[in-house]
Amino acid sequence: MVEAVQGAGVVVTGAGGGIGAALARRFAAEGARVVVNDLDADKAKAVAEEIGGTAVPGDASAIVDEARDALGGTVDVYCANAGAASGGSEAAGEDVWALAWDVNVMAHVRAAHALLPGWLERGSGRFVSTVSAAGLLTMIGAAPYSVTKHGAYAFAEWLSLTYRHRGIKVHAICPQGVRTDMLTGSGSAGDLVLAPTAIEPEAVADALFAGIEEDRFLILPHPEVAGYYQARAADPDRWLGNMNHLQRKWEAAR
Repeated sequence: MVEAVQGAGVVVTGAGGGIGAALARRFAAEGARVVVNDLDADKAKAVAEEIGGTAVPGDASAIVDEARDALGGTVDVYCANAGAASGGSEAAGEDVWALAWDVNVMAHVRAAHALLPGWLERGSGRFVSTVSAAGLLTMIGAAPYSVTKHGAYAFAEWLSLTYRHRGIKVHAICPQGVRTDMLTGSGSAGDLVLAPTAIEPEAVADALFAGIEEDRFLILPHPEVAGYYQARAADPDRWLGNMNHLQRKWEAAR
């Protein structure tokens, strides 16, 4: 058992399936009291019933108050996991870009805005952001997703550097492919880049809990991402050339 989460009040957004459901199950197994959020009320209810948690369906941007009430007045851990897998290029519609920005970035900002006053007053709180390796690197064929996941990572990083001395713990989870509906919907780009090394959602939960125990900000369920990230920083042009080679390979196969 991870002592830091035993008895904690935990909220997991987008927890009706995939990574969110795996996180909810793991927190419950570790002795936490879990609120399961999802836009799909039936899915949220099913996971909540399975783990002995509480379903609070609805828009992840607007459930902090209801979730707090369901947990008896205190949220100890907030997992900003809900995401929009918006593909396309710069030509994607304004509505696609707006949805990606709202779900992948602003939902995190709104949750932090609602939670931080209480957390700072008591000197503790834990914010878990499910980002993506796309937030550290990028993803071909998915400009709205890649750009907004960079924003999600930047916001998590900013939270950590701003409030860590005041007792706020922040974790950014950055997996590559995970066997979820999101991967299934990523099309040929996902098949090329993500599917070959895809892991189960439970492996993401394992990586998070290892990071909680070690008090690490950056959670890499695919450890090789660290090397890619270092290569990107050390020689951006070479890295971009390699990614463009992948882009051309994808275009040729389509």
